[in-house]
Amino acid sequence: MVAGQARRIMLVHAHPDDEVLTTGGTIAKATESGDLVTLVTCTLGEEGEILLPEIEHLAADREGGLAEHRQQELAASMAALGVTDSRILGGTGRFRDSGMMGEPSNDRSECFWRADLREAADVLVPVIREVRPHVLITYDDFGGYGHPDHIQAHRVAMYAASLAAVSGYRPDMGEAWDIPRILWTALPVSAIRRGIEALREVGDDSDFAAMDPDDIPFAAPDDLIDLGIDVTSQLDAKVAAMRAHASQISLDKGFFALSNNYGVPIFGTEYFLIAKGPTPLSRDSAGDVFAGLTDAQLSDSH
Repeated sequence: MVAGQARRIMLVHAHPDDEVLTTGGTIAKATESGDLVTLVTCTLGEEGEILLPEIEHLAADREGGLAEHRQQELAASMAALGVTDSRILGGTGRFRDSGMMGEPSNDRSECFWRADLREAADVLVPVIREVRPHVLITYDDFGGYGHPDHIQAHRVAMYAASLAAVSGYRPDMGEAWDIPRILWTALPVSAIRRGIEALREVGDDSDFAAMDPDDIPFAAPDDLIDLGIDVTSQLDAKVAAMRAHASQISLDKGFFALSNNYGVPIFGTEYFLIAKGPTPLSRDSAGDVFAGLTDAQLSDSH
């Protein structure tokens, strides 16, 4: 990389709190290294279940109260992770949380799941061309675990990345930028197995702890994992960011639970599939998401 040029990461996530669950350590590692991180959050999580009794009344005001509260939590999470560039796709309220797959909220015309793909991508293209990230991180085609907003975030991010690279597409949106590497978040079977074993050791009897890791649909076979980032040194920042999302995440003794009450260990490694760009020499890289990219790819004019 040319001296004086910062490495840049863009992440596209569906709701406030998603950024910390699978990428919080990676974000903290990047900001600690002086890399520039841009987080794009697609909705404000209006359909999120509330864990805090003192704000349960916001569930009845999903048109504003909960969204505003979750946006405040997102700002606190970004502060904990050292991020100074956090954006809502299209601005506050442009796309609404769709809720879980099959819920009536999926049918609302303004929900993200029903957004026109070209329209949503056209909102992201100018951001890509402005930021000019060297690495883009989003979900896989299943959205990690099948949530409609995660699937849509994947589609929008991938389509926008393709459009942003074409010089003849909407030059009014800025100079074309071809992102050198695109990563999809992943969770390998072995990591889930270790997590389930840890839960059983502390006496957890939840449905998750009783599962067979090989039967969990969102688990990725270990041999498909392209990159593992060691974030043990960033766990304090990751946990602080999790605590910022108190309406959605409960923490206890090294485990966290969402509104489904399933305890999950806080992993010290974050895993990715490489959807575009070179594969690092080692899948178990203790380095960062830029491992394997050349100076030319990390330049501002590749």
